[in-house]
Amino acid sequence: MDKQTPSPEAPRTAVITGAGSGIGRATARAFLAAGFRVVLAGRREAELRETADGSEAALVVPTDVTLPDDVERLFAAAVGTFGRVDVLFNNAGTFGPTGSIDELTVEDWNRTLAVNVTGTMLCSAAAVRHMKAQSPQGGRIINNGSISAHTPRPLSAAYTATKHAVTGLTKAIDLDGRPFGITCGQIDIGNAATDLLTGIGGGQGALQADGTRAVEPSFPAAEAAAAVLFMASAPASANVRSLVVTAAGMPFGGRG
Repeated sequence: MDKQTPSPEAPRTAVITGAGSGIGRATARAFLAAGFRVVLAGRREAELRETADGSEAALVVPTDVTLPDDVERLFAAAVGTFGRVDVLFNNAGTFGPTGSIDELTVEDWNRTLAVNVTGTMLCSAAAVRHMKAQSPQGGRIINNGSISAHTPRPLSAAYTATKHAVTGLTKAIDLDGRPFGITCGQIDIGNAATDLLTGIGGGQGALQADGTRAVEPSFPAAEAAAAVLFMASAPASANVRSLVVTAAGMPFGGRG
């Protein structure tokens, strides 16, 4: 038996952060439909229970990923209930403040880093500790980056910086996980139809590089979830280290 797969019969366990809405909710439901046991993490319990929809394979654990004690409790609950952690999808995130670098407050900057970078670090660290200790050893971490990890939107310095940082974390986790059968990959999604996308531009269209606004193409969040499930379902001998999924026809290079 390889390190990363417990047995052909046993259902695998996935921890998904930001599971109460958007891509996190769509991914949790896709994993449940595929036979995973899924631990749903997020700050709002009611939304997490709505995602779970009564599934016996779902465990709801209200969690603030910026708080170390919350994260430790999340993974203790996952292992205590299901015995192991096979997949972590670091999905929790925030777009943060809009403005040029000289307009950002330190408080807004730190809040954005706390969710997007520190939260990803804390969850990954907890997952790696359990993946090293469990038998069979190993697991897979998938980080939700953004196409802003490649090309920024205007006035998005804080968000863009955090997503570049996530890329660095992804590469480092994947490298350091090699001896333990732990892989890490990143999915960079552009314009999945979620509340986050709706909020960009306040319904007036997204700000483009030339100063105009445009309503951009989008695609269903369920398709983004299918891509995450594809990454999670790869055999232990393979790792999708980087995957970019965008709406067809959306402005990407130069953002317009």
